[in-house]
Amino acid sequence: MKEVFEDAVEKLGKGEPVVVATVIRTKGSTPQKPGAKLLVRQDGSGTGTLGGGCVEGDIWFAAKQLMQRGGAAEYKEYELNEELAAEDGLVCGGTMYFLIDPVYSPGDYLPYAEEISGAYQGEGSVALATVIKSGDDGTSVIGDKLFIRENGETEGSLGSEDLDVAAIDKAFELMVHGRNEYVTTATGAEYFIEAYTTPPQLVICGGGHVSRALASLAKPLEFRLFITDDREEFANQTRFPEADIVVNEKPEEALPTLPINPNTFIVVATRGHRYDNTALLAAAKTPAKYVGLMGSKRKTILIYEDLMRGELTLERIREIRSPIGLDIRARTPEEIAISIMSEILMFRLGGSGSPMKLDDSQLERIEKKVAGTPNQPSGQPINL
Repeated sequence: MKEVFEDAVEKLGKGEPVVVATVIRTKGSTPQKPGAKLLVRQDGSGTGTLGGGCVEGDIWFAAKQLMQRGGAAEYKEYELNEELAAEDGLVCGGTMYFLIDPVYSPGDYLPYAEEISGAYQGEGSVALATVIKSGDDGTSVIGDKLFIRENGETEGSLGSEDLDVAAIDKAFELMVHGRNEYVTTATGAEYFIEAYTTPPQLVICGGGHVSRALASLAKPLEFRLFITDDREEFANQTRFPEADIVVNEKPEEALPTLPINPNTFIVVATRGHRYDNTALLAAAKTPAKYVGLMGSKRKTILIYEDLMRGELTLERIREIRSPIGLDIRARTPEEIAISIMSEILMFRLGGSGSPMKLDDSQLERIEKKVAGTPNQPSGQPINL
């Protein structure tokens, strides 16, 4: 989405109108998830994607029509039936909901787009809430916006003080990792709120084999990467070419010098119990929301006992992830790194970590449907 806002800043800065189409909600299987965006320019070209195929084509066309004729923001629902999915070569069976939001005057959106672009560069987290449906009291109108900064300052309104207060509380919750949420209120009003923050950062304390494998996963996932180890032979730009910063100091000395924020993930994987103990204490004192320690349960218990006798509260220790990672029976450094990164992504994106396979009830329904369907010629798909 970063490129969408960069393009919006450029075009609106020149006085050109744009239309921003956003996936605000989905049900079932869809090619894109909430937050996906497409910016349509005045010449009909665009930036971003809503998933491709007929869906994107239709929304693109609607956006161009809206720009040509003028008018307010529009809400659209798009059902992905079997016929439509087959045309696009998809296997989808869900519903997508869109907000098509025209920006005719730069002043209506340019300041927001500039600050959102700044958030991606580390200039402070922000959130933007947009009304999708008006409530029973009629105080809010589709397209109404409330812009929220991490210092509590706001601009605009969703139409009522109660809606604004609730949206501000929700914004602070979502700002940590830059998530979004569709909100339905007691009055019937509905709004979509999107938070934007710095790119995620991964700090690895220790330059061993697992750290090396973990570092190779970080960059493709767009994490800024910081490495700390007081041994220069284990922490250098040659060993960690992906690293944005390498600090040859002990973690307790290095961590205070790094730009750690709530969207930072710290992995403690040093060379021994004594080093892990001090490194974990230093990591727990930072604002990072995710702190993990690599090691056995016995090692974790011993370190927790030491830390609880000292400076850490039970509440903070409960937030630490140790032993770190998801249980995939990992053994090699590469497998352990995948286990750790999987947990980090789960934490960042809000997943559960549970398997996504179909359950027995769904398989039984498929079996019954197939049993009641006549055999079809080879090569002819059965619509599910």
